[in-house]
Order: sequence, then structure tokens, then C-alpha cells
Amino acid sequence: MRGAVIHAPGDVRLETLDDPKILQPSDAIIRTAVTCVCGSDLWPYRGLEPIGEAHPMGHEYVGFVEEVGSEVTSVKPGQFVIGSFATSDNTCANCRNGFQSSCLNREFMSICQAEFVRIPNAQGTLVATDERPDEPFWPSLLAVSDVMGTGWWAADAAAVTPGSTAVVVGDGAVGLCAVIAAKEMGAERIIVMSRHEPRQTLARAFGATDIVTERGEEGVARIKDLTGGIGADSVLECVGTAQAMQQALYSARPGGNVGFVGVPHGVAIDGQELFFSHVGLRGGPAPVRRYLPDLIDRVLSGRINPGKVFDLVLPLDRITEGYRAMDERRAIKALLTP
Repeated sequence: MRGAVIHAPGDVRLETLDDPKILQPSDAIIRTAVTCVCGSDLWPYRGLEPIGEAHPMGHEYVGFVEEVGSEVTSVKPGQFVIGSFATSDNTCANCRNGFQSSCLNREFMSICQAEFVRIPNAQGTLVATDERPDEPFWPSLLAVSDVMGTGWWAADAAAVTPGSTAVVVGDGAVGLCAVIAAKEMGAERIIVMSRHEPRQTLARAFGATDIVTERGEEGVARIKDLTGGIGADSVLECVGTAQAMQQALYSARPGGNVGFVGVPHGVAIDGQELFFSHVGLRGGPAPVRRYLPDLIDRVLSGRINPGKVFDLVLPLDRITEGYRAMDERRAIKALLTP
């Protein structure tokens, strides 16, 4: 099969790889319908995370079941399935508590920019649709496997409630999906921190009521201006940088909550500062599996359309262009068709 491999910063290649095989009775093999490049893939691509030896890339996927192990009964060959970037048995104590991304048998996916993918813990990870979805739904269902699920977790962790004011820090695919989530959870005011006009337009289409272009202290001051000097009820941090986290914490009101879902890079939080802020802080890898059935229903019913974050569609053999376009901010998110 063909699959993406990263060799060094700026060096992603499509190569011929071994076809995946069932290795454990809990495995499944899927043929990808569509896959994509994630904003988090840009960290190693930009040299901001160590790469080590060349290795496959990709953790977002939807597709058709080709083969299942002997223990897998929840899905069967031919079905269209959606999974999570973190696999889970969906039966351990952490899974039962709704934190499948901390499953005791968790494996993180990292091989999905390919024609075929082995899914560990398939019994608990994969959710099948009742029927084969029409192709126009595929991008939104792919978004559910990560960026929409992660955006939903940001809003959930930040305790967005009906009538509340929410601030979204970050205008990438996760941040834009977080706008959808805040809207669906009933936020009356959704303020998005963004400097990019096309992303601002999409944010407004998803439900944003205000745009703040300032960053750092100026950005925080602007948020305070918009919230009567107090700050927001909920802040959704969807970037992962030190500046983004600082903006998020300072933009929340006393008693407010910050949900942080951007993988932290260089983030350090002052304990004294957090203590006296009265701000709640929760985050981590999104428990996407918890939300999958509900989000799939919202997509297939036409209630949400997170697939709009894909503003570049390329065949898999042009994956290098997809990485480059996202790195240069010419694209929000690149969809790949095998």
C-alpha cells in the first residue's frame, strides 16, 4: 500500500509500505475512505518535535472494514466506520468514566495517512454507521474522528452552558470546530481570537459573534473590554503555545473555566497565579470515543457540518503539497483522497 512517511523537518514522502495485517484478535483492518493532515502533524514537520527515525504519519481516519480479528463483533467487513486517534477497549474503568483517551489499553494512532490502516482495540474504538454515508458526508465524519471531537472536548472541559460567553483561542481546524461545539452547547456569545480573514469568515458561519485580532496582553484587554471588564465564562484553548495558554487563563473570569486541548509546547503555569485567579483548568487528549455516537448523528442529520474546515482537497500522492499549504497557512486543513 501507499502511505506517508516523515524523514526530517519539511520532508514527508509518500512511500510503498507493507500492507497492514491482523496482529491481535482485537484488531481490524480498514480501507480509508478519506484521511487528512492535522495541525498537530505540523509540530514535527516544522522541527518543533523530535522525529527520530523515519516513521509513518496520520491519526485521523474513516473508512470501510476489510477484516476483523476473532474478538471483534461490534463491526464487520463492508461497514463504514469512524474511530478516534486514541484507541480504547471502552470497557476499562477509565473508559467507563468517559475518558477513553486514557484507556488502560490505549494506543495512539500514527499511521493513518495511508490506503489501509490497522486499528487496535477495534471492538471499543470503531463506530459503524447504519448505512454507507453519501460521500458529501465523509469530510464531516472524518472531522469527527479528531478535530470536531477535540473541539467538543474543549467546550465540555470549559463547561460551556446555555446563555454563556465563550472565548476560542485559535482559528485552526480544532478552534473552528470548538466554535461549533460552543454554539451547540448554547453559548450566547462566542468570541474567536483570529488574525486570518478566511478563518474569521468560517468562524462566523459556525456561530462566532465577535472576532478579536489582538494577541498577548492586548488580546486579553480586548476580551475584558467585550465582557464588562470581567472576562469570559468559558475559554477554549486550541493551540498549545505558551502565549495561547496565557491568553486563555487571563481571559477567563474568576469562577470561569479553561478547557485546553492544544498539545502544550513550552507551556509553564504559575501555581500562585492560578491559585488566586479562581479559574478552573481542565484538558488533555480528547476522549473522542465518548462523543462519537452523538457527533455522528449530528453530522448525518445535517445539524453540524465540520467538514467545511477542509479547504484543500488533494489525492494522497500529493500529500507533500498538503503539508506545505498548511505550514504556510494557505490552507486550514488538507483532505486526502486515497
